[in-house]
Amino acid sequence: MARIRSESRSELDLVAILCLAPSLLYVFAMFVYPFLYGIYISLQPKKRDAGVFSNYVAFFNDAYQYNTIKTTFMLALPTTIAVVLVALFLAYGMRRGIWFERTITTILVLPISLGVVFLSEGILGFYGHNGWLNQLLLAVGLIQNSLELTHNSIGVIFSLFMQNFPFCFLMLLGYISGIDPSLESSARMLGAGPWTIFRRVMFPLIAPGLIIAFALVFVMSFAVFPSAVMVGQPAGSTRTISIAAYQQAFEQYDMSYASAIAVIMGLCQLAALVVIVLVRRRMTIATTMGVGKR
Repeated sequence: MARIRSESRSELDLVAILCLAPSLLYVFAMFVYPFLYGIYISLQPKKRDAGVFSNYVAFFNDAYQYNTIKTTFMLALPTTIAVVLVALFLAYGMRRGIWFERTITTILVLPISLGVVFLSEGILGFYGHNGWLNQLLLAVGLIQNSLELTHNSIGVIFSLFMQNFPFCFLMLLGYISGIDPSLESSARMLGAGPWTIFRRVMFPLIAPGLIIAFALVFVMSFAVFPSAVMVGQPAGSTRTISIAAYQQAFEQYDMSYASAIAVIMGLCQLAALVVIVLVRRRMTIATTMGVGKR
C-alpha cells in the first residue's frame, strides 16, 4: 500500500514539473537570460583598455548620471503612495456594491485602453501651460498666471498616477470583495464602529494584497520613460535612470554603458522589492500578535 502511494505521489510530482516547465522556460527566456546577458554586456566596456567594472565606476563617479536614481525614486515613491491610498479608499467604499458601480468602474479603468502616448497628449492639452484648465481659471479670474502643471515632476507624477491607478484599483477591489462580509457584520453587532472595523478587522486582511499592489505599482512607476519625456523635462528635473540608459544606447551608441545603467536600475528595483517584502513580513507578524492579544 505504501509503495502504491509512493508511486502515485511520484507521478503527481512529475505531472506538476511538466506543467511548470513551460512557465519556468518562459521566465528564464524573458527575464533571467536577458538580465544575465545584460550583466555580461555591461562588463565588456567600449574602451578595450578599461577595467571590467569601469562602466559602473564611471556611473557612480558622474553626478549627472547617479542622480537619476534619486530622481526616479522621487517620482516613483509619491506616485505609488498616492495610487495605493486612492485605490484603497475607492475599492473599500465599493466593496459591497454601489449605485452605477459598473459605470464608475469603467470610468476609473478607462486609462488602460488609452495608452501612455495618448494619455500624455491629453494631459498636455488639459493641464498644459495653454491648456483648457489654465484658460478656464484665467478667464474666471481665479489666477493671474498660468499654473505650471506639465513639463515638470507634477506632470510626470500625474501621468504615472493615471497609468497605474486602474491596475491597483482592480487588484484591491477584487481582493477586498473576496473578504467574507460576515466578519464585518459580526464586528458591527459587537458594537465596533466603522474605523474600528477597518483598523482591527479589515486592514489586517487587506494588508497582504495592499503590499503586493504597492510593490507592483512601484516597479511600474520606477520604469518610467514615455511620461518623463512627454510631460516632464527629460534633460532636467525628470531625467530618470531609464532616460540615461536610452541616451547611452541610442545617442552615444555605447551599449555596454547602457547595459550597466539598466543593471543598476534592475538592482534598485530588486532592492526596493526586498524592503517591501520585509515590511510585509513584519506587518504579518505584528498583525498575528495583535490578533493573539485580542
